[in-house]
Amino acid sequence: MIDITNILFQQAVRCVFLMLLSSTIHNGFAQSKKIQLAIDPLVQFQKIEHFGASDAWACQFVGNWSEPKKNKIADLLFSQDTLSNGQPKGIGLSVWRFNIGAGSTEQGDLSGIKDIWRRAECFLDSDGNYDWNRQKGQIWFLNAAKQRKVSKFLGFTNSPPVHFTLNKKAFATDGKPNLDSARFDDFSEFLTRVTIGIKEKTGILFDYLSPVNEPQWKWSDGGQEGTPFTNQDIAGITKRLSASLTKAHLSTQITICEAGQLDYLYKNHNNPACGNQVSNFFNENSPYYVGNSPNVTRAISGHSYFTTSTADTAILKRRALQKSIQSIPSLSYWMSEYCILGDNYGEIQGDKRDLGIEPALYLANVIHHDLVYANASAWHWWTAVSPYDYKDGLIYIDKSTTEGNFYPSKMLWALGNYARFVRPKAQRIATTITSVGASKCLVSAYKNQDNSLVTVIINPENHSVELTPLVQQKRIKSIKAYSTSSSDELSPLRVKKNLVIIPPKAIITLVINTK
Repeated sequence: MIDITNILFQQAVRCVFLMLLSSTIHNGFAQSKKIQLAIDPLVQFQKIEHFGASDAWACQFVGNWSEPKKNKIADLLFSQDTLSNGQPKGIGLSVWRFNIGAGSTEQGDLSGIKDIWRRAECFLDSDGNYDWNRQKGQIWFLNAAKQRKVSKFLGFTNSPPVHFTLNKKAFATDGKPNLDSARFDDFSEFLTRVTIGIKEKTGILFDYLSPVNEPQWKWSDGGQEGTPFTNQDIAGITKRLSASLTKAHLSTQITICEAGQLDYLYKNHNNPACGNQVSNFFNENSPYYVGNSPNVTRAISGHSYFTTSTADTAILKRRALQKSIQSIPSLSYWMSEYCILGDNYGEIQGDKRDLGIEPALYLANVIHHDLVYANASAWHWWTAVSPYDYKDGLIYIDKSTTEGNFYPSKMLWALGNYARFVRPKAQRIATTITSVGASKCLVSAYKNQDNSLVTVIINPENHSVELTPLVQQKRIKSIKAYSTSSSDELSPLRVKKNLVIIPPKAIITLVINTK
């Protein structure tokens, strides 16, 4: 029997799409207090791999706090459970980044790193022995993530072990690479041994290893562990590490190169020795080509620092990056580290801890721009837990190595608007909106493997917005909405007859099921 009602509905939806063709399909830019949103699952962009954060630096201490407090923190970061009131228990991160330390903690004050929170233990001692009881607090969080069904794990380093470095410190001298090429094999063997040791201790095999971090910076002030590297160094380390992992029959993938700023990925910027990294590492004609090395993942990673303001600049840089990425077949991009730093052209200051909604809105804008304009397939926050007076933590703590209180920020929940609902292997899909008036919302949408459609809407203004969603060639069966605002933390939001009232200054996630 022909379903006349369904045919008429489909025709109506098609008419709406024809009316909206003049709108920009990518950015979901709205100018009204009333928005009609059309979602087209058939128009697809990048596949989303994971959302994550790192355990540096505070988890080395917080992992040794009392069980109730550290378990609550772990729940906030990793849990995919839902409370009785319908609110998510946590933000459900899908990758956890483990800082493989270089040994500045064992050196104490002689390390030259004054802040004990920026030092890190090393599994390898000066006699060449491995002690798997080190990094105990971080191991606790690694296990906590596994218990809460985090699906991917990444081990990263800021510096090679101090026993290998040129100056026997975990930071560089005069901005020069702190590892001689003669020790590349030693460094690679160390990372391989750590991967095996962690697997034996926890049952967790690192899915990824990241051997260098922000190689463009000098790392010579003793502020933390770190070293610069040239593209030649990075290629050499990557090839040696690939050989070592292959020899050990490990499936762990190598991810490079954690560029300190997006500009270094697609142009030389101010450092030709470690710039233009997309082409240098993945163009087959480059002397530093690593794309054919076993164990090297087909993704290049960079950090969004200092490229997020103004919005026009952020979009311009991300489009340039995506053009560079698209020049290499099958290459994808990971945004692998970000927190709010600097003055951002006066839009927001990176200093001063702020648990409120304004940093959360800014963060949501950054995520949106990275996913929509750079086509990022992964997005990772910097430090999950912070004791500092900066906008660098999802969860803040008292600066105590033994016990203290913790303070979730709205930035935690803003990331959760994406991480909790856009699950691994989701596909970003097209949105088109029409509106009347003067309001600005950012919208992006995703299709999960279970066919649920997730839409994230950012409303930065002081008035509410009425939103009505439509799905191309589908009827909406149900909508669940979750709000992060000055008064909400992924709180369930009422939906009446497919009409969603988006509160002022809020980030809303819709989970739509169709029939």
